[in-house]
Amino acid sequence: MAIGTVRACRRQPTADSRQPTADSRQPTVELRELLTTLTLQPGQRLILDLATMEFRGSSGLTALIAARNHAHVAWADIALAAVPPRTLRVLRVVGLDQIFPLHPDSHSATRS
Repeated sequence: MAIGTVRACRRQPTADSRQPTADSRQPTVELRELLTTLTLQPGQRLILDLATMEFRGSSGLTALIAARNHAHVAWADIALAAVPPRTLRVLRVVGLDQIFPLHPDSHSATRS
């Protein structure tokens, strides 16, 4: 049973390109804040849809691991959906593709 999909989105840069509204850590911060609000039940699946998000550093990987730990403590599942190619490459290099079930989209992550 899936709890639903968490969509991580990047914010649009401001008119001053030197001061974007979100840096590479912003999606990570938002994901960590969202995790504190989620109550997972045993047997549920947390699906992280990464279609619009690119991680640019270790903080993104740390957020994914925190999400996995959050699900694990609740005896719930976690899956990643629509992982962008650059992020997928990083997941493979560090071996996290062996830890997270990967799906082409949220729908297929929900069905499996």
